[in-house]
Amino acid sequence: MSEKFEQLKGKAKEAAGKVTGDKHTEAEGKAENLGGKVKEAVNDLKDSAQGAIDGIKKSLDSDKDGE
Repeated sequence: MSEKFEQLKGKAKEAAGKVTGDKHTEAEGKAENLGGKVKEAVNDLKDSAQGAIDGIKKSLDSDKDGE
């Protein structure tokens, strides 16, 4: 499930819980929304780290070619 979908689903569940007065459903929605945000942040961090690693590899490879 995509992180954005999980966040949207959580927000909808949270809203439904508020409307119906169901604190359990509201809390589940908040947790799903937060979980989606955390997963998204982790994936962004992975992408950034991979970009940095690729940049270092490219730099090292170009240094080898220049020798």
